Amino acid sequence: MSVSIRLARGGAKKRPYYRIVVANSRSPRDGAFIEKIGAYNPLLAKDDPKRVVLDTERAKHWLSVGAQPTDRVARFLDAAGVKERAARNNPNKAEPGEKAKERAEERAAKLAAAEEAAKAPAEEAPAAEAPAEEAAEA
Repeated sequence: MSVSIRLARGGAKKRPYYRIVVANSRSPRDGAFIEKIGAYNPLLAKDDPKRVVLDTERAKHWLSVGAQPTDRVARFLDAAGVKERAARNNPNKAEPGEKAKERAEERAAKLAAAEEAAKAPAEEAPAAEAPAEEAAEA
């Protein structure tokens, strides 16, 4: 049985409260769990000591028997000094997607065409006004 240390959501709508639990990885998020080892209240201030409450001894025990923490729980364990978490590096994260790149290229092409059109009539304007004046005189 693969065991994970993860968050189980509780609380009312738009008022989340999480329990840090050890559970079978195949069980539902808010379903049955083996043991509750802490709590996380995201509504509290980040410097509040009650924001993350964790039983570090039990967490160490479960990690020693092979439980895998989720990313968020791994952050909590790292902050508590239980388990080191390797920093992630995703240099492509800030890069826009394919569709956004296409839209940007189209926008740039339209802007360039509009600038060319703005420059071209300024040069052709005297030639275009001359036939209009001749038609008005006749």
